[in-house]
Amino acid sequence: MIDLKEVIRSVPDFPKPGILFYDITTLLSNPQAYRQAIDEFEKYARKRNADKIAAIESRGFIFGGALADRIKIPLVPLRKPGKLPAETVRQEYSLEYGTDAIEMHADAIRPGDHVLIIDDLIATGGTIEAACKLVERVGGHVSGIAAVIELAFLPWRERFQPYDVFTLISYDSE
Repeated sequence: MIDLKEVIRSVPDFPKPGILFYDITTLLSNPQAYRQAIDEFEKYARKRNADKIAAIESRGFIFGGALADRIKIPLVPLRKPGKLPAETVRQEYSLEYGTDAIEMHADAIRPGDHVLIIDDLIATGGTIEAACKLVERVGGHVSGIAAVIELAFLPWRERFQPYDVFTLISYDSE
């Protein structure tokens, strides 16, 4: 087993001074580490009885697509506004300054679907919380939340008390 934390590159002062960016491209460039990450996500998804994967744009697609293919269930892309061609449903969420939103096709999730939400990183949790609300608004059930990295020093966990959260790597300090 590879220590996945050791294959993540830390980039100081990106995208702005004072931010330490955790770069997953080094994990992606290591086939053994990437396969190990997908293996761990597969075990989690199977335990959670997911019948759809909802992947958050854009880095969530990298893991969600491979996972959905591996366990042979549909992939639901959660995109920035205006990127999907058919009828969509939208969920806004707050940012530090302003708001943003994610959308999915209105027919992508049916009432009763068990949906695993996947992304690369949980920081404040705003995007993932919006994804949960979007899934539930159309009648889906959030069977779990998966991410490669969690920033445990940020207070996102309070937002996800009703959900099962699985991460591969945890950073406890900035």
